[in-house]
Amino acid sequence: MGVTCYSQEFTTLVAPTKMFKALVLDSHNLIPRLMPQAIKSIEFVEGDGGVGSIKQTNFPEGAHFKYLKHKTDVLDKENLVCKYSLIEGDVLGDKLESIAYEVKFEASSDGGCVCKMTSAYHTKGDLVLKEEDIKEGKEKAMGMYKVVEAYLLANPDAY
Repeated sequence: MGVTCYSQEFTTLVAPTKMFKALVLDSHNLIPRLMPQAIKSIEFVEGDGGVGSIKQTNFPEGAHFKYLKHKTDVLDKENLVCKYSLIEGDVLGDKLESIAYEVKFEASSDGGCVCKMTSAYHTKGDLVLKEEDIKEGKEKAMGMYKVVEAYLLANPDAY
């Protein structure tokens, strides 16, 4: 099995605790509400959101994918860090075993934060992924972060 890692980050004027709560702790409620055209529902199929919990994301009819499952590996509410793995779903295709993610929210000097994301793609066999192989997934993740950021900026009392 090969492993290909990619990192990306973006800055926002939203405080790190708000971003963490919205994107990590309450994503199962917020994301389907903000992006119903992309995400039909997110539900816990195991656990309650803590370490070891498994969340299933269901996509709308006619979407490119049907569903995916994430397992929470680390949830550090004090340091605003979450590590989770994509463990099942047609999004993995025939090239990937799993994808491990780490998301950190660090305070910035302007009261906002820097969101740092690292993804480790565990491929089947010795396959090596190229950045263009995962470009669409990275862009969708960044789009979701931007939608949540816009919501939080427009609703300063949320979270």
